[in-house]
This record gives sequence, structure tokens and C-alpha cells, in this order.
Amino acid sequence: MKILNTKFSGLKIIKGITHHDKRGYFRETFKNNLFKNKNFIFWCMSSSKKNVIRGFHLQKKFQQEKFVSVVKGKIFDVILDLRKKSKTYGKKFSIILSDKNSISLLIPAGFAHGFCGLEKTNLVFYGCTNYRSAKDEIGILWNDKFFKIKWPTKKPIISSKDKNNITFEKYNKLYL
Repeated sequence: MKILNTKFSGLKIIKGITHHDKRGYFRETFKNNLFKNKNFIFWCMSSSKKNVIRGFHLQKKFQQEKFVSVVKGKIFDVILDLRKKSKTYGKKFSIILSDKNSISLLIPAGFAHGFCGLEKTNLVFYGCTNYRSAKDEIGILWNDKFFKIKWPTKKPIISSKDKNNITFEKYNKLYL
């Protein structure tokens, strides 16, 4: 496995190892010894159709580090740095994660996370260092003009919850 740094402090790209043969493949996704002092206690999976945009989600009080990987399909993954003291505060990072490229992300606490499904079926598997707290969840609007995200779809499918997320401007007023 290779762990690559990004310009965002703590954000890591993990290039897994995939072994192919005539039966299919075996993929090494996560090795605990490479992530010392990380305790992923809550593992989840989501299934999203093509053009589904999920996000941007984060836990404000009980923050979570996340390990995000795609088991099937391909996603356009985007994170927003909402760590007030960070040099990259208010910046975005995007990457394609897929079952074929074997890339995963280690996302530090304090980032908002979202993605767009690019294939018919997209299975995203992720671990968190804290449990989900519904009353502590907040979200940034998926199409907030501040971030100028070029989503790879002309027909986004958005949940009513995500349509009602707040803007980055409002986040700054409420939480900083």
C-alpha cells in the first residue's frame, strides 16, 4: 500500500494493492498498522445510483475521522476543509474513487464530505472514529456558490435533507 500526502494537513490518499487473477481480484484496502492512533469504531456502507449527490456531511460536536473506499462503482468524492485554524480552511479537494483504481481516502475530523455516484451502482464503504450522532449532524449545501464545485452531472439527485443544508457563509456565522 502507498500513502500519499495532499496539500491538506492530515488528508491522505491511500493506494490499495489489488491482486487480479482469472477468478476476479483481491484488494488490500486498510492495514491498521499504517494508521497508528486511529480507532475506527463505526463502519458503514451506502449504495447510490448514478447522479446521486450525497453531502456535504459532518459531525460538529462528536467529530469523526473517516476512511472512505469504493467497493463497487465510481464516485466523484469532494471534501471541504472546515477546520478554522487550518491553512486550507474553506478550500475543497476532489478525487475519483473507484473499485478499479483502488484509491481510498483518510479524511481528518473537521472536514465535510460528499460525493456523486458516477456509475449505475456505487457502493461506498467507510469507517469513522466516532459514532453517528443525528442531533449533532450538520451539512453544507451541495451547490454552495462559494466552493464552485463542478459536479459531473446535469441531473443531480439530492435528498430533501441535503437540499436544506446550510451555506458556507451561514456555517461561518453559526459555528465560528
